[in-house]
Amino acid sequence: MGTRQILNEAGDMEVVAEAADAAEALDAVRATHPDVVLVDIRLPDRNGIELAASVAEQEPTTKVVILSAYDDEDYVRAAIDAGVAGYLLKTMPGDELVRAVRAAASGTTVLDPAVTANLTRPRAAAQPQGTMASLTWREQQVVQLVADGLANKTIATRLGISARTVEGHLNHVFVKLDVTSRTELVRLALNDAANRRSGAGD
Repeated sequence: MGTRQILNEAGDMEVVAEAADAAEALDAVRATHPDVVLVDIRLPDRNGIELAASVAEQEPTTKVVILSAYDDEDYVRAAIDAGVAGYLLKTMPGDELVRAVRAAASGTTVLDPAVTANLTRPRAAAQPQGTMASLTWREQQVVQLVADGLANKTIATRLGISARTVEGHLNHVFVKLDVTSRTELVRLALNDAANRRSGAGD
């Protein structure tokens, strides 16, 4: 609601549709042919990068800008590879967001300064996507506690972080491992642990 208000108050732009998931978003894009679509990374049915690729394929004149709370380098690079017009963070001030949307509409690629800084850092050795080894140390901690049956608030207390940060880590994990539920995640974590024990025994 805050983002909609910021954009509508800009004077030269209008929010023509909102959507709760990727399927609704695609329907809205086909119905309204917007100049710019703002997409979050984590959606109930798909991730935002997949949605961005679908929009680019179905409505090539529509610019897609990722608007996320997370500046994960892998997400940013994947988004750029999917052809997005920009990657912005939700912490961006409203006036800068408006300028970025205008720039994206005119064909300029827009990146949040924090995102740009991440991209200029040397990359760590990549681990295969879809494996526990591809997760950061903190993400692996969160996954282990989820596998232990703990709720987000309990995990947050255990790790000394906020419940929202736990949710953010899980959003990353879900996309990286291509899972859609905690049940799938726990099953994957248990299988990984069993495989590692088996490997150690060999």
